[in-house]
Amino acid sequence: MGPLSAPPCTQRITWKGLLLTASLLNFWNPPTTAQVMIEAQPPKLSEGKDVLLVVHNLPQNLPGYMWYKGKMKDLYHYIVSYVADSQIIIPGPAYSGRETVYSNASLLIKNVTREDAGSYNLHIIKRGDETTGVTGHFTVTLYPKLPKPYITINNVNPWENKDDLTFTCEPNSKNHTYVWLLNGQRLPVSPRVKRPIENRILILPSVTRNETGPYQCEIWDQYGGIRSYPVTLNVLYGPDLPRIYPSFTYYRSGENLSLSCSSDSNPPAEYSWTINGKFQQSGQNLSIPQITTKHSGLYACYVRNSATGKEISRSMTVKVSAPSGTGHLPGLNPF
Repeated sequence: MGPLSAPPCTQRITWKGLLLTASLLNFWNPPTTAQVMIEAQPPKLSEGKDVLLVVHNLPQNLPGYMWYKGKMKDLYHYIVSYVADSQIIIPGPAYSGRETVYSNASLLIKNVTREDAGSYNLHIIKRGDETTGVTGHFTVTLYPKLPKPYITINNVNPWENKDDLTFTCEPNSKNHTYVWLLNGQRLPVSPRVKRPIENRILILPSVTRNETGPYQCEIWDQYGGIRSYPVTLNVLYGPDLPRIYPSFTYYRSGENLSLSCSSDSNPPAEYSWTINGKFQQSGQNLSIPQITTKHSGLYACYVRNSATGKEISRSMTVKVSAPSGTGHLPGLNPF
């Protein structure tokens, strides 16, 4: 019988445990019967991954079969059985809830743990002789655990265009390959991104705000890889030259004046307003209802970054015209 057409394993590799690989042993079968074999898909996996034990050349018209954990075929090691005629699945004491058995005898084990390592036996029951079967042996071998890496950094809150950053992926090992990621994507090699010493060290010279984000490193060996927890880089910058909206400067008496000031800054900037050099109020927005000609003058928005200590401002001239019907000769006081 061909390999099981099963849904692909969609669980991401957590790389938290021991690497596992499968070695297959031949089954004994009568000479007139094709050799039964088991194939592990994938053949190499880590703890937390799913493995599918695919059975090949399964004899036709079987009444059923049973899976056992370990080399002993007793009730304590009995995982699950399948009754072909009624299509009934019967779990046993060794069933963890993570196993799924299929009609072609293949067995899916989800979220493999180190306790799943060992031997697996498939007992095939043949019609006409309930006491004689074909027994197979499948072994899962343990490999050294790949350690979870971690990142050290010389400065987690650098200033833009001022500080050089050095990330180091630990632990150091000559047997591992190192990979760096930003926002889950592998970092390319570029003039700005330097990764000496087999990529274990990542250097960002004169870091910019565009390089803000979560950084991770991966270590790989011949069996797979494992990713570190993210380290978020928080680049301090600004405030940049503020912008005042709206930008038009002519108003009529009786209108409401509403201005808004914004500036790119990390951490967010602190805002204040002055009119003709005199402090008016704090905050990003300035509102004056029913303005008059006395509100004409120079309006300035001041922004400050408390972390960098940088301050900058932008000003605009506001002119308020007299109400219609109150015309008078220039230079004469109508009152």
